[in-house]
Amino acid sequence: MKKILAMALVLCMMFALCATASADDTIKIGMVTDVGGVNDQSFNQFAWAGLQALAKEDPSFEVNYLESKTDADYQTNINTFIDEEYDLIITVGYMLADATREAALDNPDVKFAIIDDATNADLENVACLTFAQEQCSYLVGLIAGYMTQSKTVGYIQGMVSDTMNLFGVGYITGVLEACPDATVLQYNANSFTDIAGGNTAAKDMITKGADVIYHAAGGTGTGAMNACAEAQIWGIGVDADQAAVLNNDWIVSSALKDTGAGCVAIAKDLKAGEFKGGEHHYTLADGAVGFATTGDHIPADVLEKVEAAKQAIIAGELTVPTTTADCPTFTLG
Repeated sequence: MKKILAMALVLCMMFALCATASADDTIKIGMVTDVGGVNDQSFNQFAWAGLQALAKEDPSFEVNYLESKTDADYQTNINTFIDEEYDLIITVGYMLADATREAALDNPDVKFAIIDDATNADLENVACLTFAQEQCSYLVGLIAGYMTQSKTVGYIQGMVSDTMNLFGVGYITGVLEACPDATVLQYNANSFTDIAGGNTAAKDMITKGADVIYHAAGGTGTGAMNACAEAQIWGIGVDADQAAVLNNDWIVSSALKDTGAGCVAIAKDLKAGEFKGGEHHYTLADGAVGFATTGDHIPADVLEKVEAAKQAIIAGELTVPTTTADCPTFTLG
């Protein structure tokens, strides 16, 4: 009986140790959204979808998110994940750059990643996940330039910053490459959540003759895409494949930016013990940016030209500008 009890005790201890080891192996990843929220049908949603897929594929990852309703929530949400001892905290969007920097400096043993910001690349515990959004914007700019009948197209930007300006620089460069005498109407919404404002801006552009409108404005762009559908002119979405997400048959394409792929890559680096601070840049060559063809609205000859441009960029034979100085027709900066 004593031997049986001793063996039972040993087995219990072994199970307890296994359970502890299993718990210790869990990698906790917390994502903090910007004010667009987790269901923005854009880069927050894409990032969260990537993390959810990762956790489903590999149960050693535990993923959670906190939504920021206002700018004041950024620091609070980050601190919540710090207090709960998360292994990696991912902040979504350049608007969280200052809050991320403050938290990273105060907590050098905590690892962070931030999407669409490179200003924190000097910190060893911050991985800056940036995307060649000028490349995918250039490609949809070609689509707009080749498909416009009025030679007037529109562009709506959520806010003005070096990061956001890349969308406009790429798009306008592409439009003018395909249609050198085109006019590109431009509007800074100064918001990623103003659906009504996006709708009004697009309608104003349509009144001025725009027959294709591209937005890089998060939720604000939803209003713009709705206006395009109402007027039956082509809209171009951003980040996610918005023709599918918004169920909008007047979205001819979307400039794709797979923020989820960046989140998954840095999470896997962390698990492998290979996490590195600094800038992690994702491009067409990585498959992290691109353009959507949902609905098959792009004419075959246009699609052929855009695919050729894509391959030229990947091969290094074509370089898309990355500064407003190289795109003098960009007026929002």
